[in-house]
Amino acid sequence: MSDTNALYRDLERLVPYVERMQGSEAAADPYRLQFHLMPPVGWMNDPNGLCRCGEWRHIFYQYSPFNAEGGVKVWGHYRSRDLLHWEKLPVMLYPDQPWDVHGAYSGSALVEDGILYLYYTGSVKYTGEYDYINDGRANNTALAVSHDGITVCSNELLMENADYPKGLTRHVRDPKVWMQDGRYYMALGARTVDDQGVVLVFESEDKNHWKYINTIMTPEPFGYMWECPDLFELDGQWFLLCSPQGVGKQGNRFQNIYTSGYFPLYGDFRGCYTLGEYEELDCGFDFYAPQTFLDEGRRLVLGWMGMPDAEYGNPTVQNGWQHCTASLCELKLDGGKLLRVPVPELDALHRRKIDPEQAKVFDLSCMSAGAGKIVIRECAVLEWENGKISLSLSGNGGAGRTVRCSETDAIKDLRILADTSSLEIFVNGGSRVLSTRYYPKHETCGITLAGIEEISLWEMGAFEISDMQHCCFAKKS
Repeated sequence: MSDTNALYRDLERLVPYVERMQGSEAAADPYRLQFHLMPPVGWMNDPNGLCRCGEWRHIFYQYSPFNAEGGVKVWGHYRSRDLLHWEKLPVMLYPDQPWDVHGAYSGSALVEDGILYLYYTGSVKYTGEYDYINDGRANNTALAVSHDGITVCSNELLMENADYPKGLTRHVRDPKVWMQDGRYYMALGARTVDDQGVVLVFESEDKNHWKYINTIMTPEPFGYMWECPDLFELDGQWFLLCSPQGVGKQGNRFQNIYTSGYFPLYGDFRGCYTLGEYEELDCGFDFYAPQTFLDEGRRLVLGWMGMPDAEYGNPTVQNGWQHCTASLCELKLDGGKLLRVPVPELDALHRRKIDPEQAKVFDLSCMSAGAGKIVIRECAVLEWENGKISLSLSGNGGAGRTVRCSETDAIKDLRILADTSSLEIFVNGGSRVLSTRYYPKHETCGITLAGIEEISLWEMGAFEISDMQHCCFAKKS
């Protein structure tokens, strides 16, 4: 920004310094992924501000460069023209204002006339004997503007907790903003004082002044907090995507501490509506806080391949980094339910067809013979029969992960994207997905297959990532 303060200037210098000093250790970790985005150092969580602006796709993300186990949050930044060649750009948002001094938390991007309007939650936590639910913190809605897609030229506070409806805790966050019918709309995740997760809907005529118009909720409580809300229309059907916290396990549903999924929404989110049955978007160990955006008519979705407050972890912490994004996918509608399908751009990373004993970083597609089993690098076991599929990890390879299961119709086809330390298993064209981090021994490769047919197995290449940090600083100076 042209009018920067001392905190901004110090952070602007400290982050590149930490990335230079610690980046080589992180980069040398054999568990660094090849075709997923990761933090240069430190911690990554929610994807933010996903958008298409001109020829560029922008991916921002929650980034704690100073601590691989989390800490003060900034907005890290990647961009790409083709989803294969990526530029790592300087941090876009620093917590340098009174309304965000303890973290620039999650949000979204609105694109108009080549300008990025970045809506986000500014976090402030006070010192004292607080529960940090009903008091002791402020979650502020703020707007940062970028004309060049690289630097912020202005930042302003839009709403504080006092501006939200009554009956809420201090947990109101993660604005998703879009334009519709000549007006602007914002969805905010919230937690009521009765511990019910809801989504607040606001309306604006000018992108800056917002009026509360509705609350979206279930008749009975479904978790105590709905994070990362996203309202969108696909083929004439509206959906509410969110990440509810506090939903108890029900058989093979909601196995993680927190879930991510969607409600079909019938009616008008601005007035009378009905929510359909909630569906999980992923049934594996590591998937949270997904966000969607439009890309030339496609509704693309990107999630964080991690899980907050999980009992399991990642050994990469010892090398100064943790977490990654999931694979970018397109959402498609099938019989009222969403399919999650890897973007076809990933096929360009196919290097050569390989035999199963050579598989390490691969893309596997196959048809099922009804029941089957796949063992991946002596570390992960995938088994299915009669519509039930399970993913098992054990020992050091799971880093605390054990078993995740899902039930669907008969298993007809599978696609597995296996990176250095991640697995994404797409069942029946993406009607079910199981995502996980895993940590096989570095030298181990090969998969064993039973009960499958029509196999296609490709070795996968890597994203090309350019570090534009130095170039951008040179340009600014």
